[in-house]
Amino acid sequence: MAGTLVIVGAGQAAFALAAKLRALNDDRPVTIIGSEDVAPYQRPPLSKKYLMGDMSFDRLQFRGPEWFAENNVEMRLSTWVEEIDRANKTVRMQDGSTLSYDKLALATGAAPRELPAGVGGDLDGVLTVRDKRDADRLMAEMQPGRRLLVIGGGYIGLEAAAVARQLGLEVTLIEMAERILQRVAASETATIMRDIHRSRGVTIREKTGLVRLIGTDGRVSAAELSDGSVLDVDFVIVGIGVLPNDRLARDSGLDIGNGILVDEFTRTSDPDIHAIGDCALLPMNGASVRLESVQNAVDQAEAAALILTGQEQPYRPKPWFWSDQYDVKLQIAGFNMGYDETLSRPGQREGSHSVWYFHQGHFIAVDAINDAKAYVSGKKLLDTGKEPNRAILADHSADLKLLLA
Repeated sequence: MAGTLVIVGAGQAAFALAAKLRALNDDRPVTIIGSEDVAPYQRPPLSKKYLMGDMSFDRLQFRGPEWFAENNVEMRLSTWVEEIDRANKTVRMQDGSTLSYDKLALATGAAPRELPAGVGGDLDGVLTVRDKRDADRLMAEMQPGRRLLVIGGGYIGLEAAAVARQLGLEVTLIEMAERILQRVAASETATIMRDIHRSRGVTIREKTGLVRLIGTDGRVSAAELSDGSVLDVDFVIVGIGVLPNDRLARDSGLDIGNGILVDEFTRTSDPDIHAIGDCALLPMNGASVRLESVQNAVDQAEAAALILTGQEQPYRPKPWFWSDQYDVKLQIAGFNMGYDETLSRPGQREGSHSVWYFHQGHFIAVDAINDAKAYVSGKKLLDTGKEPNRAILADHSADLKLLLA
């Protein structure tokens, strides 16, 4: 039997690693350490179906407690690791106790960027969206007629704005950059998503930053914006990105960048320590990237399981993402980093659209807005390494299935 595996973190990647090991008939003792008081669960629905009341929390959990007991996966909840002792291969918990490992997996995820206290980030009613505790706090605030300010026009901010509007709140979203989705999507996609939100009653103010939040009796009551205006608010959602939880790795001397640096076999600079999921900085197309997605958390974790069982197969990410806003499904295949050309085309159904990304003439990603055919076609092209026929893409009447012929 292989030695003990300790997994630090109890999210999607942690569960996927443990589950894959058991599917591979690996019976080594596994301990998962999580700071929350609940077993691993799906996070994407927290800010959507769970917040809307369409899905109960028990439906978000991957498995019930009997699965962990039957599969010899020990859960240590409501606790966290303070220190890794690489020389003695132990982790020290916050209560001073220690746990030995033969292999260690860091699945510590990422944490939302927060506003500094100097601009009002410490006021009550200033919230982020990441875990169940965040969602439960938000649920109490999301009451019809209340005034919400969303700071940040990325996917987190836009999804929060969509849920709030559907629940009957007044929503203003500010983005300090030139446009929403500037870091993650082309202007064509941003234009479509902006129009969708404005048609639902969201006020979007681009090129507008936050100067400070104003409090009354310790709770946020207004926001002073960079254009000189002051906006009365009842609460604020901060959606300005995330930071990898890499403190343990840094303190223990592992190589880090914008995350915990791993090789194509998910190993850190210490061969007995792996890193997976949102905290991992992995090699892809000649660069080091962090892929903040369910797909990467699962696929990289399953790759790590194979490697831990002696199957030295390099992990080659094939990214895909999605974002649900109102009745709009945005599906993304590929990774558009470094794109220098886009091709935009309407879909064959009303309200559908796709944006195709290229780098030096090569197809690298597609955004599909209510256009499943474009998503499936683009994903298959990326999976096979085939280039799309530009003439077919440019012909808006052409069936995208022709791209795969």
